[in-house]
Amino acid sequence: MDILDTSDAARILEAALLCAHQPMTLREMRQLFDDTVSADGVRSMLSRIQDQWSAKGVVLTEVGSGWRFQTRSDIQAHLDRLHPEKPPKYSRATLETLAIIAYKQPVTRGDIEDIRGVTVSSHIVKSLEDRGWVEVIGHRDAPGRPALFATTKQFLDDLGLASLSQLPTLDGLPVSQALLPGLDEPEPSPTDAAEQVEDPLQPFLATSDDLASSEDAPFEASPEPSFISPAP
Repeated sequence: MDILDTSDAARILEAALLCAHQPMTLREMRQLFDDTVSADGVRSMLSRIQDQWSAKGVVLTEVGSGWRFQTRSDIQAHLDRLHPEKPPKYSRATLETLAIIAYKQPVTRGDIEDIRGVTVSSHIVKSLEDRGWVEVIGHRDAPGRPALFATTKQFLDDLGLASLSQLPTLDGLPVSQALLPGLDEPEPSPTDAAEQVEDPLQPFLATSDDLASSEDAPFEASPEPSFISPAP
């Protein structure tokens, strides 16, 4: 298909994004134009579309696996009234484990246990794997070759983040050495891990008062934003 001008191309790209069931990658967007539009050209159109939708209830956002339209957080609460669902609940232990993986990855279960000071049960790690938030990316060159865990692109997508660099800094979280000693320590050197990832929930760790209650007390995860999808 011949694209006559940039305006036509932007309309086509916008329509594709609105109809997509999942985030679109730059490669997929270039396929719309039979690769006649460069990656920089696509990014320029994405920026233009973002500006056009900046004042609306739906915005174009880059997440871990690509670009998508999603509702603004202040709009989502109203949309939830149409389909009220209780968000999934996760124990404090599960959220602390996720936080450690997100900020210290790649890590083994032993690393997590050293930071939390308690044993990490298998069902906690499995629940995070089943949710699609963490995965095994390799094994440490150590006795027993323990699995190395890291977060996934799905984890970034669910948080509406493009990369781990957009996570809030530890300075901005209600976490201290007294609560999770070791979380603020420098990352291990490359020789400490067999593999590293190139590239989770808003600040979610407990305060000291919270930790006085049961470790398994359930936490409710924030509802995910709605995504634009075509009518059936």
